[in-house]
Amino acid sequence: MQKRILLVEDDHDIHQLIESQLQQDHYHVDSAHDGEEAVALFHSGKFDLILLDLMLPKINGMDLLRHFRESSKVPVLIISAKGSDLDKAMGLGFGADDYISKPFSMIELTARVQAAIRRATLYAETDSKSAEPPVISFKDLILDLHSFSVKVRGHHVPLTSKEFHILKLLMTNHSRVFTKEQIYQFIWEDDYYGNENVINVHIRRLREKIEEDPSTPQYIRTIWGIGYKMGD
Repeated sequence: MQKRILLVEDDHDIHQLIESQLQQDHYHVDSAHDGEEAVALFHSGKFDLILLDLMLPKINGMDLLRHFRESSKVPVLIISAKGSDLDKAMGLGFGADDYISKPFSMIELTARVQAAIRRATLYAETDSKSAEPPVISFKDLILDLHSFSVKVRGHHVPLTSKEFHILKLLMTNHSRVFTKEQIYQFIWEDDYYGNENVINVHIRRLREKIEEDPSTPQYIRTIWGIGYKMGD
C-alpha cells in the first residue's frame, strides 16, 4: 500500500522540489503551505510521516509539533533552516523523530524518510501482536512488565534497561527472528550503521545472566546469518 506523507513547507520552490522527489519515490503527498492548512489536513486522515518546516505562517512548526503529539505518534521529520544545536534539541525534545537542516540533498532526505517510516512500521508490527499481559513466560523464564523484573528458574535476575527491553522484544515475539539491525532500531530507536558489537555484547551479557550454559543457549537462540529468536 502506498505510504502517505504530509508535507508542511511554505517556501514554494523547496515544497515543489520535495513533493516531486517523494512522488517519484511512489509516496502519496498531501501539501500544506501554512500551519492552518497543516492542522486541517492532519485531521483529515492517517499519515505515515510528516515533513515539517518550523518557520511557517499562521501557526509555527513547534506549535504544530505539539499539536500533532497530543493525539498521534506519527513520525515527524523536521526540515528547517534553523540548524543550531539548540533548535535541534528543542525539536527533538518536543517529539520530532528526526531533524534535517537546510540546505540538504534529496538523497539524504529520502534516506531519512525511508528510515523513519521503516522504524514506525516495525513498531506497529510488534505493538499489534502485543496486547501485553503483565507477565510473560517462556519455559522457566518469567518477565514481569509491571515490576520491570525477571526471574529464571525461580531466582531474580538483575538486568539493565537495554537487556530487559531486548528480552521483552524477543519474548513477546518468540516465533519471530530479529536481525541485529531490527533489534538496534527497536531498542536504541536509531538507525543501524553496522553496530554489530553493541548487539553482540548485550546478547552475550543477557545469556550469561539467564542461561544455565551460555555456550549452548536454550532461551536466546542464534539463527546463523540472520539474527536471534526466542527458543526453538
